[in-house]
Amino acid sequence: MYKAFFDTNILAYEFDESNSKKRAVAVELINKWRPSGEMIISTQVLKELYVVLTKKLKPPLKEEIAEEVIRNYSKLEVVVLDPSLILEGIGIKRRYKISFWDALIVTAARKANCKILFTEDLSHGMKIDSIEIVNPFL
Repeated sequence: MYKAFFDTNILAYEFDESNSKKRAVAVELINKWRPSGEMIISTQVLKELYVVLTKKLKPPLKEEIAEEVIRNYSKLEVVVLDPSLILEGIGIKRRYKISFWDALIVTAARKANCKILFTEDLSHGMKIDSIEIVNPFL
């Protein structure tokens, strides 16, 4: 098995009661990858996920529950975005003409040697270096 990076939106759908189809797909993906030890996230994903769960999700999760979710996801391999990775992300942003935040996600996936990046935010099938972009909801 190979490593797969999970963007924030995929993890957030695990808790989204308003979209049962996306929730089912997200839960299936997470249940497949999490036990493998090959599911990767970054500090950016942890921060964004907390905000989504407590502010954007309808209904939002209680802060204590969201904190526990973040605690649990922190047990995965987590790429820490340091200044060198931020600078690398700037280069990826320019080269691929994607948003800075998406470029940071790609940079973290590269750092962890992931072959797949699960996200809704980039074009399905796109290749960035050796990483394949996969939108699991298509």
